[in-house]
Amino acid sequence: MGIVNVTPDSFSDGGCYFDTAKAIDHGLKLLSEGADMLDLGGESTRPGSHAGAGNALSTEEEQSRILPVLKGILRAAPDAILSVDTYKAATARAALRAGAEIINDVSGLLWDAQMAATLAELECGIVLMHTRGRPDEWRTQPSLGGEALFKNVEGDLSQTLQVAERAGIQRERIVLDPGYGFGKNFAENYDLLARQSRLLALDHPLLVGLSRKSFLGRTLSPLYEAKDAPPEARSQAGVTAAVAAILAGASIVRVHEVRAMVEAALIADALLDATP
Repeated sequence: MGIVNVTPDSFSDGGCYFDTAKAIDHGLKLLSEGADMLDLGGESTRPGSHAGAGNALSTEEEQSRILPVLKGILRAAPDAILSVDTYKAATARAALRAGAEIINDVSGLLWDAQMAATLAELECGIVLMHTRGRPDEWRTQPSLGGEALFKNVEGDLSQTLQVAERAGIQRERIVLDPGYGFGKNFAENYDLLARQSRLLALDHPLLVGLSRKSFLGRTLSPLYEAKDAPPEARSQAGVTAAVAAILAGASIVRVHEVRAMVEAALIADALLDATP
């Protein structure tokens, strides 16, 4: 899943593809590099952002960013599978009408009371992600780590699935995302990745987003004079972490560097195929 951020302020590439034409060209480039699908986002969920809060980006602005890019990509590549990264029901509805096939809700149905019913009605593919609070609350989340963190993620995702079931969302339409970096501190992400395979017991495919995450930059700090590696220097680390996630059961990896990830995924898949 290639990432197309149509935002001025995303943590890793904010502003790079805020222009509609640049975003369309970037999406088509990712498809040419081997992306199986694209995920278009119009609102940053970087740490400290107002996503999910009362002063979040308006639905109108979010749609004005996403929809022209979505339509432009589909004009050039009609068979492309497009996902839209939104937690707003109105944007989900507009995106699906415009040709998107998947809604990627980072809030796991929590931030818009209409989302569950909307997705049930529209019968699209759905990614439900785990997050511990909103981005402006992440720095104040109590530290868990280890088994306690895993139990938190597992329990919350189980509750999300119950909400989806009550709304009438078909199970086969749901993919789960553990939410790396979303309300987890640096070390907690490794605690979660080490236990990720156990989430397969929830009986849904797993999507992971590890590309350029800040905890990877912290791990690379010995190479950068004890400072966190900047987002643009985390590419190889992100691919490495994604391979670990594939070996731990992930079916979809959401990435910035598509070509490198395609090559790495082929090796990881070959290893899995050869595993007794």
